[in-house]
Amino acid sequence: MSEYLRLNRAQWDERAPAHAASPGYNIQGLLDDPGLLSEVVRFDRPRLGDVAGLRAVHLQCHIGTDTLSLHRLGARITGLDFSPASLAQARDLAARAGADIDYVEADVYRAAEVLEPGSFDLVYTGVGALCWLPDIRRWAAVVAALLRPGGRLFIREGHPMLWSIDETRGDGVLAVHFAYFERPEPLVWDDNSTYVETEAKFTNNVTHQWNHGLGEIVTALLGEGLELTMLQEHDTCPWNPLPGFTAEVGEGEYRLADRPERLPLTYTLQARKRSS
Repeated sequence: MSEYLRLNRAQWDERAPAHAASPGYNIQGLLDDPGLLSEVVRFDRPRLGDVAGLRAVHLQCHIGTDTLSLHRLGARITGLDFSPASLAQARDLAARAGADIDYVEADVYRAAEVLEPGSFDLVYTGVGALCWLPDIRRWAAVVAALLRPGGRLFIREGHPMLWSIDETRGDGVLAVHFAYFERPEPLVWDDNSTYVETEAKFTNNVTHQWNHGLGEIVTALLGEGLELTMLQEHDTCPWNPLPGFTAEVGEGEYRLADRPERLPLTYTLQARKRSS
């Protein structure tokens, strides 16, 4: 196993139970209300369209709240993740919710090896997934390999402009500091926190991450025979990305408190695999 996979998987394995117990993921709410959808899926519901009956795979599914939501919309869904601890939480959630969801443990780059290539109507990826991958072209090749002709990719992700911002200067300035474009070397973080409310203490804190420019992502998909059918940038995101600069605006979404038109925080992208 490569060093980046080992470090990143240890980080996700340790944090998965804390994420499942946090109010941010709202596990109990999903169990109490069989019609409830995760905030991420609910945000894109108008763009996602009808998924009932579609054979779908959720790549980098983590603890499965978005996966369960797609199941509730009628998709025949499989979840894939490289973290066994995350999948344990996802399987427990599905079992408690009475949802028939298959989960597969694998690195996303191996998805076409462990799942049936060319058999999926929908490949779905949620927020905070692509930054863990060193090569966006390899990811696009996996997506294309999984999709049947006419099938589609649907993704909402943190905007690469957001990932390039350093808000820690202390002078109230949001500075473009980190790489916008993909670089061979990772951005190495050593951070004992996580993005949800928790009192848990963590010891696996070193991670390797990469940014990918929006043009790089689109070009990688076009190069694998997909056609771009939607690209919408949003001035909100479903977590507090820049504390002190962003404010909650409802439905679990945050945007810049001052002149939010300055910075895209997320985007939604859809692309369809050509039939020939």
